[in-house]
Formats: sequence, structure tokens, C-alpha cells
Amino acid sequence: MLQKPEILVIKIGSNVLTKEGGHPDRERMDALVTQIASLKSEGIKVLLVSSGAVAFGRGEISLPEKIDPILKKQIWASNGQIDLINTYKGLFKKHHLTISQILVTKEDFRDRKHYLNMRNCLLGLIAQGIVPVINENDTVAITELMFTDNDELASLTAAMVNADSMILLTNVDGIFDGNPNDPNSKLISIIGNKMPDLGAVISPLKSSFGRGGMLTKTNMAKKAAELGIQVWIANGKKENILTDVINQKAISTYFEPKPRKQSPKKWLAHGDQYFKGEVVINEGAKNALTSNKISSLLPVGMVMIKGEFSKGDIIRITDESGTKIGLGKAEYHSPLAKEKIGQKNQKPFIHYDYLYLFQNG
Repeated sequence: MLQKPEILVIKIGSNVLTKEGGHPDRERMDALVTQIASLKSEGIKVLLVSSGAVAFGRGEISLPEKIDPILKKQIWASNGQIDLINTYKGLFKKHHLTISQILVTKEDFRDRKHYLNMRNCLLGLIAQGIVPVINENDTVAITELMFTDNDELASLTAAMVNADSMILLTNVDGIFDGNPNDPNSKLISIIGNKMPDLGAVISPLKSSFGRGGMLTKTNMAKKAAELGIQVWIANGKKENILTDVINQKAISTYFEPKPRKQSPKKWLAHGDQYFKGEVVINEGAKNALTSNKISSLLPVGMVMIKGEFSKGDIIRITDESGTKIGLGKAEYHSPLAKEKIGQKNQKPFIHYDYLYLFQNG
């Protein structure tokens, strides 16, 4: 059942904000900002995750081919981010709206305290009617710490602020059962919360300016929907696309949300790339965690601790055959955890409130 958003994360992809050849499409930005202003006038709190810094920089600075690709991206992003945010500032100002700039890296999502600080800042901004414009800090991110693309960043942000809705704008109408350019491919208009595996039918094509492809978008949308966030993937090049999505008039793909999860579990749900250590558990502990009863992970069920970590870090949970079970927040640091392996009558290593189990776990 579709619901009117209260907190909405909108992600605008690079291909939406650029014309053919890579020049910024300021008219498209203007149209989208006008629609965001309209949504805000209806009482919807909006957070904007926007690509485009690299594309803006690419149009401004010509660099030799032989320069390292990551350095190239850093140079373009550091220059283009200025133009991108100033363009947004001017466009929102026409609607008497204030924006703020938030630049983040994956590291910002790993530490619970840092995560909560960022969350409080974002919630404070939207409570004051300010639109946060969020982008990856490409100037400091290195390959292994980059987001897959801004779809991942949008999904993390939506989980962080407890958003109920997310719109991912790209340059196609949604998820197709084949290559979107193939006239025989059909749009999948609704993806139910049973979450089928769509990897076999989704085209692996990537956009010319963005990093991610449709499979990434689908996986991020599915993960957000699993956390209770309704998600649309729609064509940002179409007129009035945002208002049409909200008014259920747009051609798009809608991901039906599952019941909403607690905030700590939303933080953990995206932690599979940010975990600091690993705990291997025995069959008894695995059965307890995956049963219908509420269970914490106790030291008596632990077989091995891998890695060095502190209290509060994200830990991945696996069984003795290496199957990933879930993620949790460590209640004590790695040396103490190693000491307590197999011991009875100890406080939980991972409390149920900070335990997230994978669907196949």
C-alpha cells in the first residue's frame, strides 16, 4: 500500500544532470528543484543525494589521458562540487529554500558514534526546513572506501534518518526484464516484498557518467525496502517526474516495503562492507539466532574471533562452514571477546537490539 512520504530521500544520478557530451543540464536541475520545492510545500521533509560533481568538473577542466583515473576523478570532483552546490543554492533560493552541503565517505558509516552525530545533524537540518544536499567526498575517498555509487549512499542515508520513502532518479523508466534499449524488454512496475532474485534478468549496463548499473540500483532498493522504506526507480529526464511519482502517475518501478525495522538494525543492515571483525558461532548459537525467539549472541556459542575491534564496532557473524549469518554491534573489544569464547553465564557479546540477520541466515 503506497503511503504519502513524511521523510523522503531523493537521489539524482549523473546522467540526469548532464547533457550528451557531459555538460551540466542546468534546466533539468531547475525543473527538479521546482518539484522538490512543491513537495516541501506539502509538508514532506526532503534530503537530496546528488551526483554531478565529477561531470561538472569534467566540463570545466581538461586533463591529460595519462593521469591516474582516481586522481582525475578527485581533481574533477573538487572543482565540480563548487559549481554543483552553488547551482543548487541559487535554484533553491528562487523558492525561498535554504540548502546545506554534506560530503561523506564510507568511513562515516562504520563508527556508531560518528554515524549518530551525522544522523542528528541531518535530522536537525530537515527539522529546520533546510534541504541537505549530500554527495560522496570524492576528493578523499579511495577505491576500496568508495560507495558503489550514490544509490548506495542514498540507501544508507534513508536508513540513517529513518526515512519512509526513497526515489532513485536515473535515465531509464525503471527496472526492465532485459536490456532497456531492447523493444521486447518489459518494465517491472512493482517488485513485491517477497524480493525475488532479479539478477538474471536485469541488464548489467552502466551509465556513461555514473559508477553503478541497474543491478546495483535494484540491490540497494531491495535492501531499503526490506528495512521498511518504499522505493521508486524512475526516469529523472521526464517532466514532473517527482510529483508524478508521489501522485502515482509516473511510469516507474515501485519496491513494496516490508514492516519497518528499528533504527540500530537499519544501521547494521548496510554494514556488510564496514565490519571490523568476525565471530564464528556453533550450530546451537546459529539455531538460537535464526529461530523465531528473540535471542542475543552469548559467548558460550562462540567458536572463534577474527580481527581486531573495539566495543561498538560492527562484527560479521558466520557459522563454522563460513556461511554469513548476520551482523551485530560488539559489546566488548576483541581481546576480551577472545577470553570469553565458550564461557557460560556471560553477558551477550551481541545484544538482540543490535543484531541484524541476513534473509538467508
